[in-house]
Amino acid sequence: MKCISYLKYFVVLLSAGLLSVLAGCGGGGGTSTTGTLKLALTDAPSCGYDHVYVTVDRVRVHQSTDAQDSDAGWSEVVLNSARKIDLLELTNGVLEELGQTALPAGHYTQMRLVLVSNSVTPFANSVVPSGGSETELDTPSGQQTGLKMNVNIDVAADKVADFVLDFNACKSVVTAGKSGKYNLKPVVSVIPRLSDAGQRIVGYVDLGVAATAAVSVQSAGVIVKATQPDSNGQFVLYPVPAGSYDLVVTAPGHVTALISGVPVINTAYTFVGSASNAILPPTSATSEVADGTVSVGGSVADTLATVRALQTYTGGTVVEVAGMPVDAVSGAYAFTLPVDAPAYTTYNANTAVTIAFTQDDPRAGRFNLEASAPGQTPQLSLEINLGSGPSTTNFTF
Repeated sequence: MKCISYLKYFVVLLSAGLLSVLAGCGGGGGTSTTGTLKLALTDAPSCGYDHVYVTVDRVRVHQSTDAQDSDAGWSEVVLNSARKIDLLELTNGVLEELGQTALPAGHYTQMRLVLVSNSVTPFANSVVPSGGSETELDTPSGQQTGLKMNVNIDVAADKVADFVLDFNACKSVVTAGKSGKYNLKPVVSVIPRLSDAGQRIVGYVDLGVAATAAVSVQSAGVIVKATQPDSNGQFVLYPVPAGSYDLVVTAPGHVTALISGVPVINTAYTFVGSASNAILPPTSATSEVADGTVSVGGSVADTLATVRALQTYTGGTVVEVAGMPVDAVSGAYAFTLPVDAPAYTTYNANTAVTIAFTQDDPRAGRFNLEASAPGQTPQLSLEINLGSGPSTTNFTF
């Protein structure tokens, strides 16, 4: 069966700016009072892809996380005409304004997206690997019964609920063995947008590493927002909920660089350094985490699992250095990670002050791996030391 039969359950993009009317009424609540849902779309770094295309046809929303496809209470938003979107154009602070729509006030917990079928429109949904050719983007067979995204969106009567859908293409495009095929396993977060005047971190990465660097803000080792610098080395992380964060910069051949205590507020931008005072992580040798697999219920195929490489600094701060979905056929994953000591400094609001890092020597080459799979409790590996050579870790759920 081609992807139209099950992509309609794929949860991601709510292209409300492309939508015409909201047909039907949302389940639950028992009120005819309406509010407004306003949406935009953004993306994180792409990990080896030049383009990731999806063609949106319609969106379904429901107030129950347990609602099945045939249950009553769905609201369906139909596009006037389908639109092909390159998700990778939405990086480094760029947002695709999707528009807004009226719908019954209430608490919405489930969203589903219907994409145009590749059988009807060739390559309506596709991926272009860096240096490669456009290839059809499919979904794993295990998702044919429906894939949903649980969200927590309150739409108040006579109010506008404004959210940004942050699509992580790096963790959402899954290789399928040596077949040359790619599967789509959506990883999306929903971030409230409260003000254009703030919720934004602006900084610079040295031009020597900007082309391959990834920049993220994290909280307790969880990425809140990520991007990649532009050709001038500038990065923009937006929107980011107000709070205090760890800013993490990674690049091949360089150590993990951490700037702690970076504040985000709703009323002003946060600046980290400047074009003449850019972030430059120290160089590092590398080693491999290779040949590891993830199996669920005795099978390595179609597990929908993800593996993260975590590094813990002296003092307890944990950051994600890399993450990827496992192969859809073999369950395999691999990372190339720095073996030299990770670097750290604290945030300084004075952008003229040189960003100088101290290296955390006791933590050189030391990582934990974390595997997660739908319906399973995440597993954290024992600490590995890549300073002693390559490592292999298998996970079994």
